Amino acid sequence: MIFVALGVLFAIPLAIFGEQFDRAFVERGGVEWLRGFGAWAWAVGIGLLVADLVLPVPATPVMSALGILYGPIAGGLIGGLGSMLAGSIAYGLTRMLGRRAAVFLAGERDLRRSEAFFNRTGGWAVAVARPVPLLAEVIVCLAGLARMRPGKFFVALACGSLPMGMVFAALGHSGAERPMLALAISALAPMVLWPVARWMVGNRREDVGK
Repeated sequence: MIFVALGVLFAIPLAIFGEQFDRAFVERGGVEWLRGFGAWAWAVGIGLLVADLVLPVPATPVMSALGILYGPIAGGLIGGLGSMLAGSIAYGLTRMLGRRAAVFLAGERDLRRSEAFFNRTGGWAVAVARPVPLLAEVIVCLAGLARMRPGKFFVALACGSLPMGMVFAALGHSGAERPMLALAISALAPMVLWPVARWMVGNRREDVGK
């Protein structure tokens, strides 16, 4: 029920204003608009990606525009940082609600199931969902409600956000228009990065404990 409710909540602005935002940014020269902010264009780009939590901002065109302005590496890092910041805010806000509010919203039984899921495979869900519109926001909110461990969450968030930022920035920089290929690469990259990151974090904890 919470999953569906969050999906509907995030879908409403997309259904009402999505086409207007796409037209405003893409068709009216989003790159030139960002360039008009001069040295602060990167900050505006990050702000747009964070605003995607509540507004239907075309996130992937914003990342591509950052690639055009700053190149595939710097632009990709800026785009990835914006995506991470958006996910962190959603996770933090829902986590701050506390367990009592989470039980009220989801019920004790379903909350326990959600907690078990995010403790077991939540890293995969957070990482792989980042390139998927709506699902990305829903998953990080559920992770917050389930009080997923912060360290695990932020590593998984980075594994999903940074590849997406780099891929779309590279496409923007090269002038290529292959959104489906970019989404496929953005979805596959976390499947490689997350197991490696989880292994590295696990080994580090073992070393600290010795």
